[in-house]
Amino acid sequence: MNRAMSASELKELSRSRLMTDVKAVVADAEDYLAATAGQSGEAYAAARAKLERTLDEVRAQAAAATRAVNEKTRAVARATDTYAHENPWEAVAVGASIGLLLGWLIGRR
Repeated sequence: MNRAMSASELKELSRSRLMTDVKAVVADAEDYLAATAGQSGEAYAAARAKLERTLDEVRAQAAAATRAVNEKTRAVARATDTYAHENPWEAVAVGASIGLLLGWLIGRR
């Protein structure tokens, strides 16, 4: 079923893909660190320590971003639920209007 994605759905999809890509990069870097654990040398040890610090920072930022997105999603869901309960007929009218618009757009194909 093809349907047009809303801006918020596209944004969420982009965030999801970004988080997936960040997790993949972190996993690859962790694999690299594990594979090269036996290497020696002062310059190598310094580079390895810097990479480990960077990975820790990226993990922390990714976790914070995930928490922020989850909190924002919950807040939007609560606001929508409150609005729909306080204004049920307006919510029905908005939903019906969106349904008619989408039906009209799909029917044009």
